[in-house]
Amino acid sequence: MVVRDLTDEAVDRLFHALADNTRRDILRRSVEGRLSVSRLAELYPMSFAAVQKHVAVLERAGLVTKERHGREQLVRTEPDAVHRARRALDQIEALWRGRVDRMADLLARAPEAGADEPVQGEDR
Repeated sequence: MVVRDLTDEAVDRLFHALADNTRRDILRRSVEGRLSVSRLAELYPMSFAAVQKHVAVLERAGLVTKERHGREQLVRTEPDAVHRARRALDQIEALWRGRVDRMADLLARAPEAGADEPVQGEDR
């Protein structure tokens, strides 16, 4: 599946990044304002290196960017990446809705099989 500029691999990276609760929380916190990686590390019961790895996964997926500000690395959410994830979900939803609509059409046109036959266990 390709969503405009997204390859299957890019969609995989997006949803892999979003599959983890800590990464989703980092993403939410980064929307509210740019936080340094060290400040983020203070917020979680894990090592600084573990938080750095989470940020790196988000960055590879294009969900956040890091920019150096003095000695700090500031993390900022990339709004376009969130929109790309939404478009990927919208495309999947459209495919499924199309399939459900086609099945409903087929069922509406199909003759009722065995309408004259009694249901098993039912006496006439």
